[in-house]
Amino acid sequence: MKIGFNISLQRRFILFLLLPVTVLLFTVGGFGWYFARQALLDQWREAAVLRLQRAAHFIDMRLGRPIDWIEIFHHSGSLTSSRFSQQQVLEQLQRLDGVVRAELQWLDEGGDRMEMPGRGMGMGRPMGPMMQFSRGRISRLTLPEYNAEQDAKTVILASELLDDSGKRLGRLEVEIRFESLLKDIFQLGWWQSETAYLTDAEGRFLIRTGAAPRDRKRLGETKDPLEIRLLERMRAEASGTVLGPGIPPRRVAGFCRTQTAGWTLVLLAPGEKILSPIIRFRNLYALGGIGLVLLVLVLIRLNTGQMVRSIALLSRAAGRIAGGDYVNAEIPRAGREIDRLASSFNAMVDGLKQRDLITRTFGRYVDHEVARRLIERPEAARLGGEKRQVAILMSDIRGFTPMAESLSPEATIRILNHYFSHMIRQIDAYGGIIVDFFGDAVLVFFDPFETPLRPMVLQAVRCSLSMQTEMDRFNREMEEENLPTFQMGIGIHAGEVVVGNIGSEARAKYGIVGKAVNLTQRIQAAAEGGQVVVSEAVAEHARDCLTIEDGFEANLKGIETPVHLSVVTDCEEFGNSS
Repeated sequence: MKIGFNISLQRRFILFLLLPVTVLLFTVGGFGWYFARQALLDQWREAAVLRLQRAAHFIDMRLGRPIDWIEIFHHSGSLTSSRFSQQQVLEQLQRLDGVVRAELQWLDEGGDRMEMPGRGMGMGRPMGPMMQFSRGRISRLTLPEYNAEQDAKTVILASELLDDSGKRLGRLEVEIRFESLLKDIFQLGWWQSETAYLTDAEGRFLIRTGAAPRDRKRLGETKDPLEIRLLERMRAEASGTVLGPGIPPRRVAGFCRTQTAGWTLVLLAPGEKILSPIIRFRNLYALGGIGLVLLVLVLIRLNTGQMVRSIALLSRAAGRIAGGDYVNAEIPRAGREIDRLASSFNAMVDGLKQRDLITRTFGRYVDHEVARRLIERPEAARLGGEKRQVAILMSDIRGFTPMAESLSPEATIRILNHYFSHMIRQIDAYGGIIVDFFGDAVLVFFDPFETPLRPMVLQAVRCSLSMQTEMDRFNREMEEENLPTFQMGIGIHAGEVVVGNIGSEARAKYGIVGKAVNLTQRIQAAAEGGQVVVSEAVAEHARDCLTIEDGFEANLKGIETPVHLSVVTDCEEFGNSS
């Protein structure tokens, strides 16, 4: 019966958990892959077309400048002062960037070229006499051809000059360096990373990037399906993108036609490069999905038969974890413990919450027993504080800073950590709350809560005397390791401070602020090595219990009148922390 139950449960888990999870994973993954693929392709299409349109616009701008001046020349034919106007326009054409020749040719009655003295042949030469014409039109723009005289490829922009009847009177030719039309193109980012071509209307290559093959003359000559589709689209549309075969496509292409010259910029890129994020996502998702399905299957087979025993195990383990004892539990043999599990788990959560509150609010500077007393007060866990009378203790090692300069950083930190481990034990033993460490100094206060201040003053004095005794033990350990020994000065004061959480919601610490804290620091500075010096406020609270070796007047920084301080060597019931 038990075996049959386990087998049946395993089948149910496989049917009702594993199968839906598998279907959901791969369905969501399939849709995610499709939509992400489409989004990336659309993004690439838009970006590619925009880059190509920008590049085509630069070429049109370059060609537009000489065309504008040719149009001005056309309008000058009917002006009264035509000789002067035409001369000016031709000189301006010659000065344009990239123009290597601006030549005006007049035709005789037979349509032959007229030889005129002083006829202009190029830059900087006089244009000779001008003739009247009625109108003009730009007839053609040649493809780039090599000009040996200029040692560069050039294009010729030709314009026909006509009379009122449409008869040709002359021709204006402007020869332009092809490189000058493209110099802005080479500065665009799209040209540097993908294969790119500049073609004519039939797909013949005018120029290509370094990555393009040099033995080819035109698009489609290799019968590449992508290039054939690209040519068809180029004839029908001014700009667009084309995807090659394959999922993802092995190659993608974009194109844009220039308006003035009719040339077409073509951009090709490998599909894997464009879609690499989606391909990685698809592969990782598939591997993760298969791994998850196998893991669920293994867990179902391993854990179904032990479900009841595991519930009891978790229940007992949760109870022990709530008490702080993290140990493995024995696997139970029978029984359904759902209710017990819930109860024990809640107890564990409560215990963990309490420890987390202690750690976050009071850190490692407060003994856990003292911290529990603090968190019983509602105001202890929130920012802000309240004014209270407390006893304050501050200790500092004399001459440690100059001595530390002769030690390595590792030795300095090791000595400090060893020293603080001795002092913290004494502070915890007497219920002190550590506010902070300042180099080799430590600031501590003793909070009476709602009780009288006198017991806390006695606790502070006894703690300081115990710390001096512990300092002797620390120095003996230092001598055994051939390390320098130190002396510690301690100052104690009692007064009103603000007690509470200082900081922000993100980071705060439980501490004290107020004039009494500053006064304690000044008193500590007046103590010599090995001394415990207390203020008059401390002496007034515990004079009958203190053994005072010496009393003296001290001028403390920030206080106008001398302050009476006392050196304490013993306290009645020394060693009793109650």
